[in-house]
Amino acid sequence: MDTAGRGFALMCEMGTGKTLTAIAITGALYQAGKIRRALVISPTSVVSVWISELERHAAFPYRATALLGDRQQRLRALRELDKWPFRGLKVAVINYEATWREGIAEALLAWRPELVIADESQRIKTHNARQSKAVHKLGDQAEYKLILSGTPVQNNAVDLFSQYRFLDPAVFGTNFYAFRNRYCVMGGFNRQQIVGYRNMDELIRKAHRIAYRVTKGDCLDLPEETFENRYVNFRPADRKLYDRLRRTSVAELESGGRITAPTVLTKLLRLQQLTGGFLRPDESARPEHVNSAKLDALMDIVDDYVICEGRKLVVFARFTAEIDLISKALKERGIRFGCLDGRTPVSERDRLVAEFQNDPGMKVFVAQIQTAGLGITLHAASTEVFYSLDFNYASYTQALARIHRVGQHHPCTYIHLLVENTVDEKVLASLRKKDDIARALVDDWRSYFE
Repeated sequence: MDTAGRGFALMCEMGTGKTLTAIAITGALYQAGKIRRALVISPTSVVSVWISELERHAAFPYRATALLGDRQQRLRALRELDKWPFRGLKVAVINYEATWREGIAEALLAWRPELVIADESQRIKTHNARQSKAVHKLGDQAEYKLILSGTPVQNNAVDLFSQYRFLDPAVFGTNFYAFRNRYCVMGGFNRQQIVGYRNMDELIRKAHRIAYRVTKGDCLDLPEETFENRYVNFRPADRKLYDRLRRTSVAELESGGRITAPTVLTKLLRLQQLTGGFLRPDESARPEHVNSAKLDALMDIVDDYVICEGRKLVVFARFTAEIDLISKALKERGIRFGCLDGRTPVSERDRLVAEFQNDPGMKVFVAQIQTAGLGITLHAASTEVFYSLDFNYASYTQALARIHRVGQHHPCTYIHLLVENTVDEKVLASLRKKDDIARALVDDWRSYFE
């Protein structure tokens, strides 16, 4: 940690103990008299996890507070933490989205933490986003900085710039465009798209000067992983509806002028919703349950793994309408389950995870991939079902790591439910190739609708 800039990157794959390592580094800095205040910035779903992990692992005196709620609640919690009269490190944990809010940004800067930890630091990969700029400012005045990420590069090499701008500006500088010109080949419309890379050996060498990388292959006690695709067939009427929606989407894209990733994603979203069993006639309408192809396949898995074998199961889905369908089906079977999605109060999330991990009677954990893919441990199960996927490679790999992590002693099985000859197969193929999805959607959008 005593490098120029006093910043360090823990680029450790999910489940290999980067949070524990960060807590150990924090404790060492405190016990050496280097820090008195530490600020942890994390995704919202992970804020309470940090409080729990400190309780489990911190072998030094501390007081930790989660800065959650409205602005006044967050500011009051920070003031109360600062007034804590007893000896110990003061740790504040806050979500990324709050760091740039009026009043909160100023209070965090005034609090002057000597250590700032950016957990899942890919959240600040966009150099000109407000939350990235806010975190940069906090890093500029902190003596010590850590970034933690298993996937620091999600789509392209420029993802590193903003994270290292926070960590140590001496590594890649503070000018994004100079960085891009050094390492990227530009092309496409007005030469604004990254079409290739150069000087990669130099980039990697510079990045690893202040970084430590651990892969699951380095953890010899982790069990094997098996991936299985289970194909589901539409009924003729469902297939006809899907094909009609697909053709309509292509016609609208072809007649709509310039193709952009958001417009293509909007069309693909509706196709994904349909393979998941529901359709929303328009944005204001409630989703309608139109088919049970995937739901029936999932219930077969539940019958085999949970009812017959008595094993625990984790199910990931993208849409809340899918989660509602799954939850209803589990209730009808009398199966106890936990459910965590964007609607779940942050205060309830730790309890749900702990109950699944420790209560033999809770057999299934249903989770939204965007919400529960980060920071939680679900290795009471060794099997995961992906009911649906989003286009984010980091979300996918994070979800895989919920069960395949330190403490798992059984081989892990991942089952993808895919409606045959649909967008489901395209999304999974893109994730496995680690495609730059945004670029692929623009350059090769028709392939997603074939």
